[in-house]
Amino acid sequence: MTGLPFNPRTAVEMRDLTVGYGSHAAVHHLSCCFSAGSLSALVGVNGSGKSTLIKTIAGLLRPMSGRCHIAPGTSLAYLPQQSELDRSFPARVRDLVSLGLWSQRGLLGRHRAQDRDRVAAAISAVGLDGFDTRPIDSLSGGQLQRALFARVLVQDAQLILLDEPFNAVDERTIGDLVALIHRWQGQGRTVIVVAHDLDLVRAQFPQTLLLARRPIAWGATLDVLTSDNLQRARNLHEAWDDHAPWCAPDEVA
Repeated sequence: MTGLPFNPRTAVEMRDLTVGYGSHAAVHHLSCCFSAGSLSALVGVNGSGKSTLIKTIAGLLRPMSGRCHIAPGTSLAYLPQQSELDRSFPARVRDLVSLGLWSQRGLLGRHRAQDRDRVAAAISAVGLDGFDTRPIDSLSGGQLQRALFARVLVQDAQLILLDEPFNAVDERTIGDLVALIHRWQGQGRTVIVVAHDLDLVRAQFPQTLLLARRPIAWGATLDVLTSDNLQRARNLHEAWDDHAPWCAPDEVA
């Protein structure tokens, strides 16, 4: 696709992006950039398009129109919502975390001693020492999320996408996961997180994108999460007509 040259300091760039499923658009006419090494939250009420957008960034969905560009050569780790995972699969914590090696070793590749050491170190880093042989279907929500974060650790990606990682987990786990997210950003990684807890977002995330099926505000978190912007998001979401035709960008109110 033609257009302006990509800024090398940008990790993710979206230009007039519309995304959705089939002919159903979930987010309309989004243009914004996530700088390399930044930490950002995606917020909005249920159905505002957050998960659809992060799946598009992850490459799981194709844009309906517009552009979503990832910096060339960027390695990516995507963590879906827990509700999308099959916990009945007969796997141990060690097996789940080892899946993070897939991009480097292949799905059926042999794991070397250093790979096993990396997996063990990741399990320890998320506070699951002694859980390596536990079946994943025996884990609590918080324990499972720790194991999934360990898998992301093993992936060692430059761009990390997390879809509602704090849902159905205890407060202590949330604190530990947030600390790990800040550690990733401190290492120069770009982290984008779908979140619902606005108090947590205000306290922990420097920048925020507020969605209501279209962008409401984007920028510094405290400037975005104002009462006026939140009310605009609620009003627009409640008034949205799923059966209305697409509007051109200059027709958006």
